[in-house]
Amino acid sequence: MTTSTERMKTAAVTEEFDLAAPAYDRLVASSPGYHQDLRTSARRLFLPGLGADRVLVDLGCGTGASTAALAREYPRARIVGVDSSEGMLLEAAAKDWPSGVTFHLARAQDLTPEWAEEVLGGPADAVFAAYLVRNVPDPDAFLARVRELLRPGGRLALHEYSVADSVAARAVWSAVCWGVVIPAGRALAGRDDLFRYLWRSVLDFDGRATLLERMRAAGLGSVASAPMPGWRYGITHTFVGARP
Repeated sequence: MTTSTERMKTAAVTEEFDLAAPAYDRLVASSPGYHQDLRTSARRLFLPGLGADRVLVDLGCGTGASTAALAREYPRARIVGVDSSEGMLLEAAAKDWPSGVTFHLARAQDLTPEWAEEVLGGPADAVFAAYLVRNVPDPDAFLARVRELLRPGGRLALHEYSVADSVAARAVWSAVCWGVVIPAGRALAGRDDLFRYLWRSVLDFDGRATLLERMRAAGLGSVASAPMPGWRYGITHTFVGARP
């Protein structure tokens, strides 16, 4: 991991998300497959009954794209979106949501079973985290915290970029970032710091096998991964696990 990437994973990355929040939905809308991929990962939680009587926590919910994917797949669930960026949460909360969707300002890595008791009424049935584990300062501590939030048998789905295991995936990722993502971010948000960080953080992040091992080391069972289709194959993945 580069020193600059490591530094961004403190308050700096949250500040950049605050600044990019008003343009963020327009940015992701220009990414082919972005919303469909979130729904694919949401489905891979395999919750029965459209999520009836289930409590889902959407960690790092941002402006609510992942929350919308969960609400689409599990319309009968109670969904709690959590993010550390006030700007992103303001964008999310301004949208129309079913009555079962709420949002909370908090750092995902600081959540505890006591928080779950107070806010959720007990452990979560499932946790979804899109593009988050790569951005926390200590992924191992984060995964251990997530395990503590889950009820026994509760499921976790990480929706994340991982290109370390593939030279081709790394090349495609860099081409997409420098050809599309970084210029679009500069044009729409007026700055490109966040999007340069996005490019570098993905290159620095775990390969698929390493992240799966982190999940096992955090005490999660039934750990597996699956790729996304199309140009995202080998770049974007779903990583699932469960609290035994």
